[in-house]
Amino acid sequence: MQKSFAIAVPMFALILGLSAHGARAGDAVTVTDAYARAVPPGQPNSAVFMQLHNGGDEDRALVAAASAASDVVELHTHRMQDGMMQMRKIERIDLPAGETVTLKPGGLHVMLIGLKQPLQPGEAVAVTLTLDDGAELAVTAPVREIAAMPPMHGQPGSGQPMPQPAGH
Repeated sequence: MQKSFAIAVPMFALILGLSAHGARAGDAVTVTDAYARAVPPGQPNSAVFMQLHNGGDEDRALVAAASAASDVVELHTHRMQDGMMQMRKIERIDLPAGETVTLKPGGLHVMLIGLKQPLQPGEAVAVTLTLDDGAELAVTAPVREIAAMPPMHGQPGSGQPMPQPAGH
């Protein structure tokens, strides 16, 4: 018991340090209402959603994300292409000065590809966001059960093949 406590305390201090560093260096970019989608066993991918508020005077952008919960983490959006809703990797999510950008199901999101274990409600996922100025924001996203969206063209239940994330 003492050994695990000795490991947990430095890790907790490191997480607090990353969060504080991100808040200072992030030029007033703050994260609220972060959550990850719960997935059943065997589902290899999930997503993280949140609100990003840029309280600074300069435009910023989210340019990368990382998490130990999956093999790959990408920034994604949904786009209608050739009459089919498709998920696509994007290079950045713009965060205009003074505005809030919402990452939500069916829109912009952080994609977790190749989950190392199923995400269950009551758990949490640690994600590190990287901004275009090099600042990092440490985010803890509780795992939530999210009601299924109605089938869109190309999703299960629509009779059409499910699109895979670009490049996967």
